[in-house]
Amino acid sequence: MSDKLLYALARPLLFSLDAEEAHNLTLPALRRAAGLGLTRILRRPRPDPRTVMGITFPNPVGLAAGLDKDGAYIDGLAALGFGFIEIGTVTPRAQPGNPKPRMFRLPEASAIINRMGFNNGGVDAFVRNVQASKFYREKEGVLGLNIGKNADTPIERAADDYLLCLEKVYPYASYVTVNISSPNTKNLRQLQGASELDALLSTLKDAQQRLAGKHKRYVPIALKIAPDVDGEQVKNIADALLRHRFDGVIATNTTISRDAVKGMPHADEAGGLSGAPVFDASNQVIRALKAELGDALPIIGVGGILSGADARAKMDAGAALVQLYSGLIYRGPALIRECADALRGHGAK
Repeated sequence: MSDKLLYALARPLLFSLDAEEAHNLTLPALRRAAGLGLTRILRRPRPDPRTVMGITFPNPVGLAAGLDKDGAYIDGLAALGFGFIEIGTVTPRAQPGNPKPRMFRLPEASAIINRMGFNNGGVDAFVRNVQASKFYREKEGVLGLNIGKNADTPIERAADDYLLCLEKVYPYASYVTVNISSPNTKNLRQLQGASELDALLSTLKDAQQRLAGKHKRYVPIALKIAPDVDGEQVKNIADALLRHRFDGVIATNTTISRDAVKGMPHADEAGGLSGAPVFDASNQVIRALKAELGDALPIIGVGGILSGADARAKMDAGAALVQLYSGLIYRGPALIRECADALRGHGAK
């Protein structure tokens, strides 16, 4: 039985459940299936290596952060055939996130609204989970670790949280992502402002150089930004990334815009909107970044990929790699191979 048919059978059951409940059911089941070797029936993408940020990625299709915030399901997710896996966002201290319900499907738009709020068990538990994974222990692939700040940390002290997390995750990461773009942590997007961003990137770059010397290993750092930025903000962000010699940028996180889903059930729920409605806005930011950055700094494209053609459009806009999240919920694991096949040789240098 094909992975596409398997998911077609499972999806009605999953969609009959609350979105977060389905999420909490699926990931442990995937971990068990991988442990029993059942995921071997899935058709994994053929190798299509890409070197980005000095790292060789087995294929250009990755998992976006947010699906596995605690790094508890790395081996199960790795069995799906991703070229890289990004886990988190993790914060220094454990926090429950926002009150439930906090995740909503909008099937009519192939979209999801979430206001999870960086719910996670804290960075120490996160690191233990990474260390326990076969994927990490046996160096099976590329692992991105995504860091954030605690909800109760004042925004003027945000750098302290990012520094603490960077120190803790650095030895275990293929690359680190600095998430300043979630709409679900109060004032977090303020860090995308010119002066705030400049100070944060300077602090993190200094720490990266120090940690590279300490661990005798250079770990690239990427910045994850929002789709809700205008041309001037994109220019400021690009200038800061170049000035501080950051290694990459991930475009984009979820949107606070509701223009594409007006009138739909759950459309007025607070939180970040992901899936098909963010596709065009994400591509617009990628194109604007590419115009500013050229080939000086790679872009990882994420937002609304629901087909192989969507993945190609991200590459055409200027992305060097792509990531999936909401598309997996709507299309299942067959989407990974579809995107990898569509990108075979496309955008490779």
